[in-house]
Amino acid sequence: MQDIPSIAGYRYASAEPSGAHAYLLPCLARILDEFERQDTGHQDAGRRLIDVGCGNGAVTQVLAARGYDVVGIDPSQEGIAQANRAYPHLAIHQGSAYDDLAATYGVFDVVVSLEVVEHLYDPRRYARVIFDLLKPGGLTVLSTPYHSYLKNLALAASGRMDAHFTALWDHGHIKFWSRRTLAALLRESGFPEVTYHRVGRVPFLAKSMVAVTRKPLS
Repeated sequence: MQDIPSIAGYRYASAEPSGAHAYLLPCLARILDEFERQDTGHQDAGRRLIDVGCGNGAVTQVLAARGYDVVGIDPSQEGIAQANRAYPHLAIHQGSAYDDLAATYGVFDVVVSLEVVEHLYDPRRYARVIFDLLKPGGLTVLSTPYHSYLKNLALAASGRMDAHFTALWDHGHIKFWSRRTLAALLRESGFPEVTYHRVGRVPFLAKSMVAVTRKPLS
């Protein structure tokens, strides 16, 4: 059987933020604000965070500027090259969401993984990797394009379903997650309750959903 092609060739034109960051980053900032208020035992600037699927490093840089001790991981050769040129002070490395990242980089207070899970052929392995990367009580923030019955009806009625499903985008969106299915994936890996934020447009037509959960303390 032929191996599934690597996505090491996933392309990035620059290290600049993408259009999606305009609505994802404000939500991420609010989530981290709340986490930092609650996590009173770790107020030092050395709190560790890993950005899994960091792409061109744009989000990793924002998180480092916030005061986190950050590590960025992405399989894209071009993305990592762009990130290392633009942000040479950051620890950004080529790697996969399927790797045993905890064995290489240790454990973290926060895992951020924006617009990644929809690209993965083995999301269960990815979810286990995310779980293992966290310290007990650590925070996970994931995002993925939002899907619901009403949104899909609107896409079908507007004739935009083909563009939304990205069938001709090599290594594009191969999994389409609802709140129910993403919560089931995370619970299988050991996470408890998941909360959601819908971002971009009005809620029932949201562009993305942001899932938030924490690793149990024991």
